[in-house]
Amino acid sequence: MLRHLDIRDMLLIDRLELDFRPGLNVLTGETGAGKSILLDCLGFVLGWRGRADLVRSGAAQGEVTAVFDLPTDHPGRTILTDAGIPAGDELILRRVNGADGRKTAWINDRRASGEVLRALSETLVELHGQHDDRGLLNPRGHRALLDAFAAVDLGPVRAAWAARREAATALAQAEASLAAVKGEEEFLRHAVAELDTLAPQPGEEAELDTRRRAMQGAERIRGDVSRALRTLGPEGAEGAMLEAVRWLDGAAERAEGRLEAPVASLQRALIELGEAVSGVETALEAMDFDPHELESTEERLFALRALARKHDVLPDDLATLADELRERLSRIDAGEGDLARFRADLATAEAEYLQAAARLSATRAAAAKRLDAAMADELAPLRMERAVFETRLASSEPGPEGQDMVAFTVATNPGAPSGPLDRIASGGELSRFLLALKVCLARGNDALVLIFDEIDRGVGGATADAVGRRLARLSEGAQVLVVTHSPQVAALGGHHFRVSKSVADGMTTSTVAALGQSDRVDEIARMLSGEEITAAAKEAARALLGG
Repeated sequence: MLRHLDIRDMLLIDRLELDFRPGLNVLTGETGAGKSILLDCLGFVLGWRGRADLVRSGAAQGEVTAVFDLPTDHPGRTILTDAGIPAGDELILRRVNGADGRKTAWINDRRASGEVLRALSETLVELHGQHDDRGLLNPRGHRALLDAFAAVDLGPVRAAWAARREAATALAQAEASLAAVKGEEEFLRHAVAELDTLAPQPGEEAELDTRRRAMQGAERIRGDVSRALRTLGPEGAEGAMLEAVRWLDGAAERAEGRLEAPVASLQRALIELGEAVSGVETALEAMDFDPHELESTEERLFALRALARKHDVLPDDLATLADELRERLSRIDAGEGDLARFRADLATAEAEYLQAAARLSATRAAAAKRLDAAMADELAPLRMERAVFETRLASSEPGPEGQDMVAFTVATNPGAPSGPLDRIASGGELSRFLLALKVCLARGNDALVLIFDEIDRGVGGATADAVGRRLARLSEGAQVLVVTHSPQVAALGGHHFRVSKSVADGMTTSTVAALGQSDRVDEIARMLSGEEITAAAKEAARALLGG
């Protein structure tokens, strides 16, 4: 609810403070008194785009402050939370317009952008008039209005749409993945065959390199060891020592014991020499290898290293790479089966969505008939009993809210072509259409402040009374502000404000005053009789106020 409006130095307003109340608030005054200025100022503080020259002549800046009550379940709280603005039970909007055109806004004393302000305003105020383009005349919002009238639960359709979208995404990803690996299928099959043929094992490269180095080392020293063995063997040192021992043994008997010690030393040396020869022979046997083994070892080692360089991995990682490539190849082989499963999932999700959307379409079609009947009942008292209101449903692109396009159309006379509200109805007719539609769509206890700007223009008498009674009915569940020239409408207001204009010291100023009961009689009498208020007009005003 809009509780307070404070305007300073805006257009014709010097300083103005207004307190509004629940129910039907009516604003009246002579033409040109400045009633539209109030709406301009309210639109300004709500961030609406409007006229640029708002600052009062001679003032450095203009300022508007609006105070709203904000219930705990008000949708505006979500916008405040998203914008990082604290929300209490009271919402204070303040906006300043400098004489240079620069605008600054605050929400609860926090600087706020015009975008946040406008988003918040859509949860606070709804304006209706002959040039309404924000609410009921906007075809893009007709489906939501019909859904609200029908109390539609969009949850099942939204869930089915989300499931359909997820299935379509999964299929697209599977197709893209398969297409990507199919492009390398030839490479994968060749690489896997090559790796399977070689069958590399972790640690094999180091083992082969060690064996190769050992064989290469043995090949380099084996000749020296063989020559050493020949030098130490029977044809070398061992043979010579044995020959020396034989010579010394033959001479020992005649040497009177002088050769016993040398012979013993030679015999010990022969034992040590035999052990040395045996060790060299063992070493030589260990160095013995098949040259073909060295060749095959080198070939495999070089093959491992070449394949590792080809795939830009370490030789020890070739086995892991082979597993990865086989897995990618298996996805190709299994890909078509996966695609079939994803296509089946999408077909199921599509069918479930279409069923949910069809149920929603049937609900909307039934609600459209009820809305058309309700509109017929509302239009008759508004002297539009010959007009035909029709809610039309047509197919649209599927989406999270179904596959229906909704449009409100009218025909003002039987046999006349029907069309959009704002193209077929005249100004006065349009106002009554909008009022009837709003009455039918009202949900009660509405969070929005409803503003009707001269929606009763061009009607009078019983029709004006019917307009007023519908506005009063709307105000039972919401706060309604009405700018009106109709005494019948004004008399039904719960709270009455008069807008007037005066000139002092060459400066024109608009003021707004809350009216008591006697002042209301005078104001409604003025509306009935004109500038001269007669006794008969006052009596008629009292009759209107008495209901």
